[in-house]
Amino acid sequence: MTNRQEISNPSDEPCVFCRIVKGEIPSMKVYEDEYAIAFLDINPVNPGHTLIVPKNHYEQLNDMPIEMAEHMMKVAWKIVLAIKKEIDPLGFNIISNNGKEAGQLIPHFHMHVIPRFHEDKTRFAFIWGTKKIEEEQMKKIQEGIKEKLKETV
Repeated sequence: MTNRQEISNPSDEPCVFCRIVKGEIPSMKVYEDEYAIAFLDINPVNPGHTLIVPKNHYEQLNDMPIEMAEHMMKVAWKIVLAIKKEIDPLGFNIISNNGKEAGQLIPHFHMHVIPRFHEDKTRFAFIWGTKKIEEEQMKKIQEGIKEKLKETV
């Protein structure tokens, strides 16, 4: 799989995820490799809610090469293992909304990895409720996930 060094965004609007990838917008990054980054969602459903974003701009899953789609799922697998070790949720939602009509708010492909717990009231992603999590707790979770990723294959 080749990684184009430049990020191309077909629209005239600056893409928030492209800006995060370039380091123009800060994020609570938990993972990065040559092709993708993962960071904590700023409006999490639960503690540990992580977004996985390809470094190159692809609007939807079907816009990227199959190798990139496979890589994104491998990163999700690593993130799930690390979150499981760090905060021990009972389950996960792994979700990607593709297209405006499917609820995609940012037109740059991304995957949500959402830890789920027994006390969660909503089980379906399309009726998400978000939580306010203090920055100190977010930083603690961020560092914990990063440490657990070092232990993951």
